[in-house]
Amino acid sequence: MHDPVKLRSHSQDNQSSEPIETQEQLLLFCAGANGLAKKRNNMVDKAVNKVLIREFNADTDIEVVGKLERNCELESKRGVSIFTNMMCDPLCRIRFYPLHIMLIAQLLENEELVGVVRGCIKHVGTGFGGHVIGCILGLRVSPTHRRMGIGFQLMNSVEEWLLRHGVQYTFLATERSNTASTNLFTSKCNYMNISSLVIFAQPICSSEKYMLPQNIKIEKLHVEQAISLYENKLRGKDMFPTDMDVILKEKLSLGTWVCYFEEQGWINLDSEENNHGTITKTHGSLVIFSIWNTCEAYKLHIQKSQPLRYFHDTLIHAKEKIFSWLKMPQSNVSVESSFGFLFLYGIHGEGEQLGELMKSVWNFALGLGENAKDGKLIITEMGLCDPLLKHVPDNPSISRIHDIWYAKSLSSHHPDEQDALLMEGPLGNVFVDPREF
Repeated sequence: MHDPVKLRSHSQDNQSSEPIETQEQLLLFCAGANGLAKKRNNMVDKAVNKVLIREFNADTDIEVVGKLERNCELESKRGVSIFTNMMCDPLCRIRFYPLHIMLIAQLLENEELVGVVRGCIKHVGTGFGGHVIGCILGLRVSPTHRRMGIGFQLMNSVEEWLLRHGVQYTFLATERSNTASTNLFTSKCNYMNISSLVIFAQPICSSEKYMLPQNIKIEKLHVEQAISLYENKLRGKDMFPTDMDVILKEKLSLGTWVCYFEEQGWINLDSEENNHGTITKTHGSLVIFSIWNTCEAYKLHIQKSQPLRYFHDTLIHAKEKIFSWLKMPQSNVSVESSFGFLFLYGIHGEGEQLGELMKSVWNFALGLGENAKDGKLIITEMGLCDPLLKHVPDNPSISRIHDIWYAKSLSSHHPDEQDALLMEGPLGNVFVDPREF
């Protein structure tokens, strides 16, 4: 588990963490801060003089952006590359949100596209009330144009757009081992670690039969029932989307189910409220979950002996494990192999014997995945303090991958009030939005 978040200035992260006690120390501290600021300004000036940041143009940029992203270096050592096939839709991960943008970095001298970043705006609920947050996704810079400040300029530009649209905080995610991204976000852009999560992934094996125990039932809910249930249950999360109805009604959401012990039941099915789609009372042990079909939005794509490919942001560090998930040796990977996955989200548990229920939920999802076109994996993601984390099946074929969320306050007014979300430290039990995975 990561240490609690400590609020410090950017310059403090690069200097001694001991208190400043003498005038000499203060002068050295200020000199370090000024030098760092000067270095950052030089980086921006260098990029500004050579690069134009503009909005993505669907009519002229699709093919070029696709080529740029395929050339971003995240290549496996054995010549097998995995990247996200967005199926000719670079906006597929942000178009679920009414307010979204995709920015392009273009060289002034020859108009070459050398970088890209995406941003979107959403409303979330927390223990401190509602917030308007921005999510930054898919930051890419051409391998031949890195260390020029282009990534930093793209980050500044998307943050400025988010701020103009009333965003209070920005969030982004990366894998724990991605040192380059971590340095950019924390050392240069002043982001802080706000949450540590674990990604669980397991291959779908068509030869296995995923049977449910006779004493456990899984029942699919009507969408209005699911909305009502989540409205009551999500309030216990440190962070959750306030537009859960939109998520559940999206065509990529395959549905919401409740898993429970048959002898206990889970709800008063004869209640008047239930007939109108409103669920206010549950009893017994249960697990609620929903499933998102990423296969319809984008696929993970395998190519052999092709340089410089990229993989989905939160699964970069899994590119070598993917073959063990599929039980497929790298030497036998076929060219142009594509696959998708089902994502379990909104998992909430109550009562006792949750381990048995979670095992049934997981097996149910694996069985459902057999019928998903090109579906090869079941994936979910949970915060380190999620009560259900310890109940995820302890199966040797399930891979566990560590992910980190970073956050930053964009508001300069009333800092004590605006930064309440960050001041409270790590968010341990969060809702992972399937639209951003």
